[in-house]
Amino acid sequence: MAATEERPAKTRLITGPGMLLVWLYGVMVVGAVARSVVQISAQFDKAPLAYSLSAVAGVVYGFITYSLVRGGETARRAALVCCGAELVGVLTVGTWTLVEPSAFPDATVWSDYGMGYLFIPVVLPLSAMYWLRKAHPRQQGA
Repeated sequence: MAATEERPAKTRLITGPGMLLVWLYGVMVVGAVARSVVQISAQFDKAPLAYSLSAVAGVVYGFITYSLVRGGETARRAALVCCGAELVGVLTVGTWTLVEPSAFPDATVWSDYGMGYLFIPVVLPLSAMYWLRKAHPRQQGA
């Protein structure tokens, strides 16, 4: 009989605070995607950059939500990288909208650091990165 390899158990990412993160990211997916679909289909020529950035935010939120639900070390790492990219996006777009408001005739999800969304877009990636680092399986000493 051939020996079978034991697969390591997937790291669950949706326990405790992870479940709240999934819920919040899910809400942000719906908000960002719905907003961008309506704006892109009805008035894209008014503010194409802003509406496209809202769509990108929705995709990023969707990927992070999927990664959190999927679980496992690869998904945890992917979500961590994506949260870092999300934070860079929020800080970049937030600063850009304050420095040069004329570049954004209409708001994005990340405008003014997410002020239109109660600053959740700037707090959420920080919280998620903290949780994902904490969820990293402890390395056992040999």
